[in-house]
Amino acid sequence: MARIKDLDEILEVEKTPLEDRNLPKSTYDAIKLSAQNNPNVNAITFFLQATDFKNSTNVNYREFLGKINQTANLFHSLGVGADDCVSFIMPNLPETYYTLFGGEAAGISGPINPLLEPHVLAEIMNASKTKVLVTIAPFPKTDLWAKVHAIADDVPTLETILQVDIADHLSFFKKLVVNFMRRGENVQNIKAKVLNFNTELAKQPSDRLVSGRDIQGSDIASYFHTGGTTGTPKLAMHTHANEVFDGWSAGYGLNAQPGDSTLLGLPLFHNYGAIAIGVNSFINSASIVVGTPSGFRGDGFMENMWKIIEHYKIDFFGAVPTLFTTLLNHPVDADVSSVQFVTSGAAPLSVELAKQFEAHTGFRILEGYGLTEGTSANSVNPPNGESRIGSIGIRMPYQHIRIAHMEGAEFKGFANPEESGIVVMSGPQVFPGYKEDFQNEGVFFEAEGAKWLNTGDMGRLDEDGYIWLTGRKKELIIRGGHNIDPKQIEEPLHEHPAVALCASIGRPDARVGEMPVAYVQLKEGMSATEEELLEFAAANIGERAAVPKHIYIIPEIPLTAVGKIFKPTLTFQQVNEVFENTVKGLDGVASVKCAAEGDKRLGTVAHVTVKCEAGADKAAVEKAVNEALGTFTIHKIVNVS
Repeated sequence: MARIKDLDEILEVEKTPLEDRNLPKSTYDAIKLSAQNNPNVNAITFFLQATDFKNSTNVNYREFLGKINQTANLFHSLGVGADDCVSFIMPNLPETYYTLFGGEAAGISGPINPLLEPHVLAEIMNASKTKVLVTIAPFPKTDLWAKVHAIADDVPTLETILQVDIADHLSFFKKLVVNFMRRGENVQNIKAKVLNFNTELAKQPSDRLVSGRDIQGSDIASYFHTGGTTGTPKLAMHTHANEVFDGWSAGYGLNAQPGDSTLLGLPLFHNYGAIAIGVNSFINSASIVVGTPSGFRGDGFMENMWKIIEHYKIDFFGAVPTLFTTLLNHPVDADVSSVQFVTSGAAPLSVELAKQFEAHTGFRILEGYGLTEGTSANSVNPPNGESRIGSIGIRMPYQHIRIAHMEGAEFKGFANPEESGIVVMSGPQVFPGYKEDFQNEGVFFEAEGAKWLNTGDMGRLDEDGYIWLTGRKKELIIRGGHNIDPKQIEEPLHEHPAVALCASIGRPDARVGEMPVAYVQLKEGMSATEEELLEFAAANIGERAAVPKHIYIIPEIPLTAVGKIFKPTLTFQQVNEVFENTVKGLDGVASVKCAAEGDKRLGTVAHVTVKCEAGADKAAVEKAVNEALGTFTIHKIVNVS
């Protein structure tokens, strides 16, 4: 097996039918196979504090399988069957991986974002009919147990809560200090029984699944929350076959070897860390270094990143563009030559940022693409071929990605190379649908004898099979790799008595890609201030990351001829404002004017006209303008005079 170079090599791989690859039927079988073949290779290495990163816990594949057996057996003893959901609201810990895959072995795992507001946590658990919840016990500087405690009785199906004590990863004396600090916090006057995860785990056999369950590839493995925090949350169902295939496909061509080490700093409630890194590593007997419960956000992580890479001889790590921006501020002060390459996903990567980071570190960035409905990882720039920054690369083996002409949900034909349309995909990575069937309307269509997923993303394919995204039909705001549905902002703001219409969009941001902002049209005769609306938004929006940075009160929200809100006008206004503010402070710039517009092939295009001050070096000004705007992913055309 060699690293993929181009689309021709993908086609060569696919000459072997997928069924002849003999992939494991389930995530449990995948881990069991690695435990049989490489029992002494580290599956997980965990360190609690970035400032003490050499102090780690190591779990080899034999021990990892034993923990998953015990975890599945514990859930089985609590009444979890194949159709029951085990939710977890957890930071990154070894126990989080045990729960994810032990939950899939016993029933269905339901990862939930710990940063969501309490009422949203309850809505997601009710949508998944959670029977058992795994979360953390009270711990200094965390509010997670307080959140769970507040809403536990709002989930009628919840029978048991298992608490993982982070203090178990501390030394004896530090644990004593923590126990002293949290006295009286673990009050449990709730209906569900509350048990200690590790205490109960130790009671279970580690050598087998006591249920005797024969997991099939078509069985549902997980519910990943992918949108909707009002009404019925959208839960994407993954089968075991989805997750095994996607993890294998993501790793094929990267040629990961047993013991190769991947640094995990991404959250495990998201498919990137859980599947693209998790299943990918575990199916190849590779190792994952889990860095702090908060991942890359852990105290001191960025300051010690290079030393962590040197100490653990990291081969790969996956990140989002905001991480690369932050790391530019940290000189490389260690031997990081072990890094083979870095993957970037979850948000667009600007050409300038990629160039700066590669020059700063010597690492090669492979930009990729994936979505929850496609299980996790779907395309990437080829490791042994050309990286076309700005492109999301070529499709992964056995995953078919094309551009379609669509009218609403109706398929009108496939596009030719360089023609724009909607990105669609088919193959074993495509999920069976959302848990609530009514949410699947318009998601799938049939063409050329295959079932296709409408991703909602707009893009084009070039002659070499590289995919270029040009926009998003589904209007997601991507803040630091985190997807924000505008409805999360618009629906709560519409509840304000003075708001007649509301439209939320992403404001370009050099650090996090986009920041959410909102435009509001007030009801006739009503009044409200931006400050008042921002305060209302902060109190009523279910996710902190979705609270808008600014709220603009305008006389009229732009509408289409049929009365629908027309967001491109607002988006262009934000691009113009951000780009002009970015350029006008540069040396030698007398004036700047930006005119953003839509382009079918390139998406949003910003035409930037700059006039130099008298005597200024035109070439130097042009270079400075391009560098300043190069940190944004929006296509720009700069004219300096």
